[in-house]
Amino acid sequence: MRRLVLSALLATTIAAAPASSQEGGETEIMQKALAAGYKALFTCSATFTADKGRAEIEYNELDGIYTDYREPMRATSEANVSDRSRTVAVRYARGEPPRIAAWREGFGCSLLPIGAEPDDVDVLPRFAEDFPRREEDNSTAIGQQVQLIDASAYTARLRAPVSAAFDGETYGEDTRTSAVLVVMDGQIVSERYGRGMDATTPQRTWSVAKSLTASVVGAAIQQGLIDLDRAPLLNAWSRAGDPRREITLRNVLQMASGLDSGIAGNRTDRTYFGGALVTDTAFVNPLEITPGERFKYSNYDTLAAMRALRETFNDDDAYWGFPYESVLWKIGAMNTLLETDWGGDFISSSQVWMTARDMARLGQLYLQDGMWGDERILAEGWTDFVSSPGEAQPERSPGSFGYGGSFWLMDRAQGVPKDTYAGFGNRGQYLVIIPSLDIVIVRRGYDTADGGRFDIAAFTRDVLAAINQGHTDRLDAQAEATAAEAGYN
Repeated sequence: MRRLVLSALLATTIAAAPASSQEGGETEIMQKALAAGYKALFTCSATFTADKGRAEIEYNELDGIYTDYREPMRATSEANVSDRSRTVAVRYARGEPPRIAAWREGFGCSLLPIGAEPDDVDVLPRFAEDFPRREEDNSTAIGQQVQLIDASAYTARLRAPVSAAFDGETYGEDTRTSAVLVVMDGQIVSERYGRGMDATTPQRTWSVAKSLTASVVGAAIQQGLIDLDRAPLLNAWSRAGDPRREITLRNVLQMASGLDSGIAGNRTDRTYFGGALVTDTAFVNPLEITPGERFKYSNYDTLAAMRALRETFNDDDAYWGFPYESVLWKIGAMNTLLETDWGGDFISSSQVWMTARDMARLGQLYLQDGMWGDERILAEGWTDFVSSPGEAQPERSPGSFGYGGSFWLMDRAQGVPKDTYAGFGNRGQYLVIIPSLDIVIVRRGYDTADGGRFDIAAFTRDVLAAINQGHTDRLDAQAEATAAEAGYN
């Protein structure tokens, strides 16, 4: 892939929305603009990246969303989808330009800022060379050099918990499961999809993207491009006298930047749905506590990690291609797209579209200690870093989750091995990694904002119990076969 220059015209013709950590908009018109942006972006990605139809988009992507967006979204127009230009436009106010999302090969969908005109799509970044198309994904081998076995005993035992995951009751009232995948020793032993989904259907990862970001950083460290304790991390924080100079890559990956980033877990709506640039929203907050001393979950910390990588490259083609060429494609994850803002910064705190199988491959990479075949992809010791608690931790109680390097720690989950760690995402996205058992569990969902939360710890326990039963069944079957053969002879 070769570098394409993002036209400076965009910077002079489009004004980004102002920075704010408040959820939603302060005014009615702003709330409608954000809701229209939400509709345009999700319709765009689901249509052109996931190949979903209008009914599926309405039910999965646009239903059950943030409660404060529902009424404003009903006041917006129908999404105007152009297959020719691969754009989606949604109107929200008389006399104002529509909110526009545009799809490009290799970039997925980017949302133009409020006030942008349709012609501004023409100056978005694009790859000069063809980007690999989605591929068929038929093998049951997820890992490298997998010795395939007859997994029927495990598949049969897993049928009960996997079916229960789809019933909308067992693991959380009104939860909506879209996919479940269980991988053991690098082999798929159970797989099921919901309506409109299959093995090649990508879905937004939401915050599991943070775990992918950490993986991309781990590959960059392996290649000697960046250092975990680099400071100052960003050009925006490098001025003499700026206390943010002390923030390191380690701090932001562990959600301990010390920045005044608003409410913990802030939704960063102006970046996600307003079309504001990452650089205009994520890096303007002042410090409120010494870096490394406090855990505070923030999308901005993840965005800072990926921005640091862009500034390290100082070459957009290298930056845009790096997640694919250095991580995803090497592990066979060919059905994943990272989306950017209109300035070309990856919004890799949330805006990644990935299949369940590709997500399982990411987990398998960690089970293999960052190796794929004979090649080291992630830095040596990176698996330990992401799966070990940072100095600053969320408040812990029995059964609660800790935090490592952009992965959650399930060490206190009842009935789950203490070395279990996971990527968690909004609407029920889960990537669970269990090194001691060589197991990866993926659960994807469209859980609603006002519905129940999927109990991933309980589901993990039930999956592991079923696998143990499968072990017993397989050993019994082998013993019977051996006895029968001996009797025959």
